[in-house]
Amino acid sequence: MRDSSSRPQPNSGVMDIAAYVPGKSAVPAGVKLHKLSANETPLGPSAAAKSAFAALAERLEDYPDGSSSALRQAIAGVHGLNEKHIICGNGSDELLSLICQCYLRPGDEAIYSQHGFLVYKIGILAAGATPVVAPETDFTTDVDAILASVTPRTKIVFIANPNNPTGTYLAMSEVRRLHAGLPANALLVLDAAYAEYVRRNDYEAGIELVGSAENVVMTRTFSKIHGLAALRIGWLYGPDHIIDALDRVRGPFNVNAAAHAAAQAAIEDRDTVDRAIAHNDQWLAWTSEQLTNLGLSVTPSVGNFLLMHFDGIAGKSAADADRYLTPRGYVLRLVGGYGLPNSLRMTIGTAEACRGTVAALKEFLET
Repeated sequence: MRDSSSRPQPNSGVMDIAAYVPGKSAVPAGVKLHKLSANETPLGPSAAAKSAFAALAERLEDYPDGSSSALRQAIAGVHGLNEKHIICGNGSDELLSLICQCYLRPGDEAIYSQHGFLVYKIGILAAGATPVVAPETDFTTDVDAILASVTPRTKIVFIANPNNPTGTYLAMSEVRRLHAGLPANALLVLDAAYAEYVRRNDYEAGIELVGSAENVVMTRTFSKIHGLAALRIGWLYGPDHIIDALDRVRGPFNVNAAAHAAAQAAIEDRDTVDRAIAHNDQWLAWTSEQLTNLGLSVTPSVGNFLLMHFDGIAGKSAADADRYLTPRGYVLRLVGGYGLPNSLRMTIGTAEACRGTVAALKEFLET
């Protein structure tokens, strides 16, 4: 065997990364697929977004707008923001990675919660820093646990609010308490990918806190409620000094022109967003109640997905349920990689998908 020291070596931390594994999307031939593994909207994107995307076919030879200026203006107009404090990315995943690239180095630490989004750990390790996991309480981010994990080496705290895969959230009062307890040189990242789905009076995505602080940013995505996951488009709102740093390291054309056009049309189409919210409100409540009636423990969710647990179900496991559901066309997400080895995450899909999944799980639990 050739000595590995004689070939290029990746940076420290890279080989400690477990590659991200997306939700599966395959079922046996001839079986109708109900993909409920990736939290995609069952209603699809805005008709206006599809038209804008199609129109780009006539201009594929042109580079996109390197500053995403029209899209930033549209986002700013909808949310009442200053466009100079917005940066767009190839999905919010890219923006989370850029944050790690800009603000972490070997010896630094970054904190995320016990069942937080796996991309945080990947970005931290890729930057050569040390990930620190703060325990959760009842599958919910625990502010006290995070603050107890802060050291002089802490440079970033990641909070998914609502959290994926648990579906739980922190009230804004708790987010503000967390921020108040952090050192001024630690960056608080509020990942609000599912913000549009939340129907709680004590929730805020983070816009007001970002506007009043020098060490807070908020990330958002067009992949979920806007239905543009295939185009990979997200945005970040932050103080000017952070936007300036991220702008210096992002790719010069990091967002493609089709994503620009479709996202601009999507964010201005409130009717489609409202229909998606109404559908989710109805079927999130219905599915949660039905799964609970089957004897499953369901974590209360404010997103467009549910986390169900098979602990305490004699002779039945999440893996068994997954093997039962998939051949019948119902593809859910095993979440062992999130430290939840006996749980399944289910996206709120169409009415047909929700009813079918519940019926199939009933059959599984009765066999």
